[in-house]
Amino acid sequence: RTVLIRASRDIVFRYFTDSARWASWWGSGSSIDPRVGGDVHICYPGGIQVAGNVLEVSAPSRIVFTYGFVSGAPIAAASSRITIALFDAPAGTRLELRHEFAEADAAVRDDHVQGWRYQLSVFSNVVANERYADATEIVDRWFDAWAEPNETTRDHTLRDIASNEVHFADRYSNLESAEDVRAHIAASQRFMPGVRLVRSGAVRHCQGMVLADWTVAGPDGAVAMHGTNLFVFGPSGKLESVTGFAA
Repeated sequence: RTVLIRASRDIVFRYFTDSARWASWWGSGSSIDPRVGGDVHICYPGGIQVAGNVLEVSAPSRIVFTYGFVSGAPIAAASSRITIALFDAPAGTRLELRHEFAEADAAVRDDHVQGWRYQLSVFSNVVANERYADATEIVDRWFDAWAEPNETTRDHTLRDIASNEVHFADRYSNLESAEDVRAHIAASQRFMPGVRLVRSGAVRHCQGMVLADWTVAGPDGAVAMHGTNLFVFGPSGKLESVTGFAA
């Protein structure tokens, strides 16, 4: 199975070598000793226990370990082998997983196919939740930049939170670079002085993409418009695109 995770390989690999992070995507009580021969322990809901051993570990690109159920069913402890390899990708890390069974019928194999479909989805979200834990702060700084009167301060903020190739689009914008965004902000301040964007409510985050509601207030504080922005983060933690939807 192959999945894309919007974080760098060194960040992704931590979840195979740190027991607290390992447990965050498997379940409380799970642990891993990240050295050849080290124990692998997984606690599934309902008290189901999995055990195995690390066969190979090469940070931040590859880990191999055995896997099976302590109860012996549907496969014995340490009786199958899992290989996880990480590769750099433009949007982050491509994770490739291979699960090899010494002996298993089609039903057991198919159960694990669905199991990995679910588990790697959980994994992707857990990694992204930590990687983009500062998403709310970055969203607020983006909105603040549009009302910042000091050009130097505004430029510093945008360089800190957005990539040089950030794309911004709404009903009045179709911009392809941070330089374009800076010029557009300056123009908006000239033609709409005193207008301010403010986040409304908590952000909603999923795997490096964030939805944030906003309002636009005039100089008198009266709300003139409201809507939602979609923010897409890159593996560097900076914004790669922002799309605005006015209500």
